[in-house]
Amino acid sequence: MNYHANAQSADGLSSQKTATQSLNNGWTLRCARTVAAASITPDMSWEATVPGCVHTDLMAARTIPDPYLDCNELAVQWVGDCDWTYETEFNADLAVGQRHTLVFHGLDTVATVSLNGDIILESENMHRTYRVDVTDKLKAEGNALKVDFLSPYQHEKKLREELEPRPNCYPGPGNLMRKMACNFGWDWGPTLVTAGIWRNVDLVSWSTAKIDNLRTDVSMTGADGQVCIHAGIDGMSEGLELEARIGDQSASTFLSGNVGFLELNYPAPHLWWPHGMGGQPLYDLEVSLKKDGELLERQTRRIGFRTIELDLSGDDDQSAFTFIVNGKPVFVFGANWIPDDCFPARITRDRLAERITQAKDANMNMLRIWGGGIYESDDFYDLCDEAGIMVWQDFLFACAAYPEEGTLPAEIEAEAKDNISRLMSHASLAIWNGNNENIWGFQAWGWQKPLAGKTWGEGYYLDLLPRLVDELHPSGTYYPGSPYSGSMERFANADEHGCRHIWDVWNEVGYEVYANYAPRFVSEFGWQAPPTMATLTQSISDNPLTPTSPGVMHHQKASEGNEKLLRGLKGHLPEPDSFEDWHFTTQLNQARAIHFGISHFRALQPHCMGSIVWQLNDCWPVTSWAAIDGYGRKKPLWYALKKAYEPHFLTVQPSDSGLTLHIVNDANLEWRTPVSIKRVSFDGKELAEHTIWRVCVERNKPISVQLPESITTPNDKSNELIVVTADGCKTYYYFQEDIGLKLPEPRLRFDIEVTASITRIVVTAETFVKDLCLFADRIGPDVTVDRMLDTLLPGDTLTLELENAQDLSLEDLSHPGVIRTANTLLAS
Repeated sequence: MNYHANAQSADGLSSQKTATQSLNNGWTLRCARTVAAASITPDMSWEATVPGCVHTDLMAARTIPDPYLDCNELAVQWVGDCDWTYETEFNADLAVGQRHTLVFHGLDTVATVSLNGDIILESENMHRTYRVDVTDKLKAEGNALKVDFLSPYQHEKKLREELEPRPNCYPGPGNLMRKMACNFGWDWGPTLVTAGIWRNVDLVSWSTAKIDNLRTDVSMTGADGQVCIHAGIDGMSEGLELEARIGDQSASTFLSGNVGFLELNYPAPHLWWPHGMGGQPLYDLEVSLKKDGELLERQTRRIGFRTIELDLSGDDDQSAFTFIVNGKPVFVFGANWIPDDCFPARITRDRLAERITQAKDANMNMLRIWGGGIYESDDFYDLCDEAGIMVWQDFLFACAAYPEEGTLPAEIEAEAKDNISRLMSHASLAIWNGNNENIWGFQAWGWQKPLAGKTWGEGYYLDLLPRLVDELHPSGTYYPGSPYSGSMERFANADEHGCRHIWDVWNEVGYEVYANYAPRFVSEFGWQAPPTMATLTQSISDNPLTPTSPGVMHHQKASEGNEKLLRGLKGHLPEPDSFEDWHFTTQLNQARAIHFGISHFRALQPHCMGSIVWQLNDCWPVTSWAAIDGYGRKKPLWYALKKAYEPHFLTVQPSDSGLTLHIVNDANLEWRTPVSIKRVSFDGKELAEHTIWRVCVERNKPISVQLPESITTPNDKSNELIVVTADGCKTYYYFQEDIGLKLPEPRLRFDIEVTASITRIVVTAETFVKDLCLFADRIGPDVTVDRMLDTLLPGDTLTLELENAQDLSLEDLSHPGVIRTANTLLAS
């Protein structure tokens, strides 16, 4: 039996007062109710992995194909229509404790749980932890545990009898039940309706008393840290002592009831800062429950001391949306986060560490956990704490009207309490957000007529959720929605107030329209492109691959997505005439679009104080807005984000009086630097020069410099550019879009240096080269490169570093598609 003791006696010896036995092993799966499309029968069974889901178990048994490949998604739709049963047997050491609790950390979703033939739990919420006292039902040997999962579509029939339908941007009952909404399909995700035990199952055995619910609220009072500890106690309440300790600082209290409250002060802690602003010191908080000096249970949290506030100051004409960390305003460099896999149990800590490192390496300081997915695992928030990545946490409501009748309000309240309590101690948690796009949807998407006065979720966003955050997490910050303008009396998605989403760009117009906006904060905007070629060929077997071949089209979920990809090229890049050019051109255009938008938003600082691009990651291999594709490979967009989110940043923007250079500093120290501004021709000839001998740019206070006519007046718009350099930073400004430029046929020289751990390529430009890209995945599926989208004047050199490329040769670089530039699309 796999027992883990959670408590130790005062002398360090295990007292076995609280012990946890994992029940993840020994499960089997069978289909309890089949449908016509299923090629299985109820007498069939499979080994089941817990945590896991039906799809992953059936894939492991080769009963269904991988739904990520080709059009296999369509072949496995029947899985979501069936009912499923998980079963296991276990023994229990009844001597370990006098009380026994079964803990289900995640059941997906409508489940009936039986122990030794008795129903002990009926659940209908994927996002909760369930605890059931089984003391009177447990045997020493041969305990039969069964979990029956009802198809969400069967459950929908019952719900529709109780709740009238509400508007929903996507098919399925995602707004009627508490299940990951994107399970039912999204404009970047497949329809893979899961069922299963998706998080751990434990048997907790204990005596006397245990901590049933622990909340730790971390705040600052002046220069000192304060931790307010609330502990719900299960079991006897007399003579219990609650103690909290950080290092040599401790506090304790004796309990008089089943709820304990304790304050622990920690003098002058080192402050936790977002990435780019300082370090991320974390402290081990120990909370112990004792009886007569004997330790019954100890729980630990890693905490960081900081303050995070949201400045909404202003008036009816304009109001801010600015994060203030430890008293300092922060420009948010962010990305939206979706579940990293359609089957969340497959998302390991190592995989999360890779994604969060990719975000940090792209100079990000915030990830927004989007409301159509899940509350992420503890690993996610732990890793964000360590990396200095602030977390914007949506409550799980997205793109739909949600009823406020039936069992839903009670489920939502229990879910919110559960996750607020679990996550509130994390230093990275910056904000609780009520919903994704639902207030905007109610105001602008034609919902009011079909709703005809029915509830749609307003009570959750403006009453229940803020009340719970205020009650449970007093130091936390809550905001009702994204987008939202601070008042139901205003249009939700306005430039002048709050946070906004910009989606007419991409959906309707070209990316140049980003320049028409002056938002206070942008929490969603994005542009599509296909995944890397290695991911395409790994997931799609079309022969030949074309933009409209069956597999490629199936992995494009956005409405008219391919048409929008081509329309977005107009005025910028030529329409491609081959699949290779289509792949490169659309990826390049995605990178250009987002870099253009972020450059504009950063130039507006401090009026605009945040950019959260849609999106960092994908849940499967798909053409989407992501910077990291579904198999974890970086698209050109990732490299564009890294450049656009550099702390020191230069951008030239058109203005009413000509061209303006914006010098932006988001580093802690004042940026003192000379600035070199040149107008040059593509052959490298210097045509005009202007030098600013020193600028002093304070953090969050960009300096704008009007460029002189000698720089802004070209002799030949098609053959010249402006190059601005300051302290190693560069920016380029072109007088025409690419389709109007006379780019030369690119000539590059490569020198390779191979070491045991890294391969370096020194690139020398013999001509002007725009947007040099080395697609490392075309050399090998695991090869990576450190930079991309670089522009070189004749004679410039650049060093690229590759990993997993120890056998690289010059011949590898000559393979089709490995080296691409904008020149190859446009050279005359």
